[in-house]
Amino acid sequence: QLVESGGKLVQPGGSLRLSCTTSGGTFDDYAVGWFRQAPGKGREGLSCLSTSGFEYSDSIKGRFTMSIDDDRDTVFLQMTRLNADDTARYFCAAVIEGDYNDCLQDYDMDIWGQGTQVTVSS
Repeated sequence: QLVESGGKLVQPGGSLRLSCTTSGGTFDDYAVGWFRQAPGKGREGLSCLSTSGFEYSDSIKGRFTMSIDDDRDTVFLQMTRLNADDTARYFCAAVIEGDYNDCLQDYDMDIWGQGTQVTVSS
């Protein structure tokens, strides 16, 4: 089970850190990613962590940073310079390592959290 937290209303230009915790052990045997879905749009892959390291989509590269805690059961998404286009519901997702082609593609991920809402508005 994955549980996201940290979403809230933030002003344009602000920063926010999202968390995703697994209650099923650690992420060691999984690739884990962050995704978002804005109203009326499809789910967009933002970043993922796998045995290949961290990957980022071009749309958020340089503004968002993914990390993992020392216990390897919580991943974070540090978001900076937020703007209205970042308004969306943010999800983390996981898949068993090696059981996917692209961890930035939502259809390759098996386990999903419920998401946390981020709204960027003044």
